Formats: sequence, C-alpha cells, structure tokens
Amino acid sequence: MVTVKPLEVEGKYFTATTVELPKTTLLVISNDVGYIMCAALDVDFFDDNPKLKTREVIAGRAEGVRTIDQLLHAPLAKVTDASRENFGWEVGMTGKEALLKIS
Repeated sequence: MVTVKPLEVEGKYFTATTVELPKTTLLVISNDVGYIMCAALDVDFFDDNPKLKTREVIAGRAEGVRTIDQLLHAPLAKVTDASRENFGWEVGMTGKEALLKIS
C-alpha cells in the first residue's frame, strides 16, 4: 500500500509518502527541493556515481525509523554532498531541521 499525505512543519508544507513493502516500509518526506527518507534507500548512490553526482540531489537518510513522525525527529545518518554544500545539512541534524532549511 502507498499512502501520500500533506505534512505541515512549522507552517511549511511537505509531502509524506509511506510505501509498505515486503518486510520493510519506505518513508519519505519531500518538497520540490529535496527529501529525507528512511534507510530503505541509500543516499551514497548519488554521491558515488559520477553521472548521478551532477544532478546535485538534495537527500538525507535516517536509520531505525518506522513512522513519519520518527523520521522527522531522528538524526540524519547520511546526507548527500549537494545537501551539505547547498543547504548546510549535516549528519546528526534532525529530519525536521533539514526540511526547514529547504523550505
């Protein structure tokens, strides 16, 4: 099942997407600039692939989260180079802090 809902964070609006997969759930909070997600996907893929690095994908990943609320409040374990360079994201900042920097 796929659930897509609007999400308001301190007056800024994002899209919260939950994809229930076999044995895991993919969680993503996004806007038109970038996104944060759970560890079901790997942000290193964008930095390690020279062709994809030029896209400057703004993305961060939190680990051990099972809900959108947990994703908002968990520290980011990884962030793309572009999110660090363009928006000041850092490993350890919460998902909420990162999202507010791209709102």
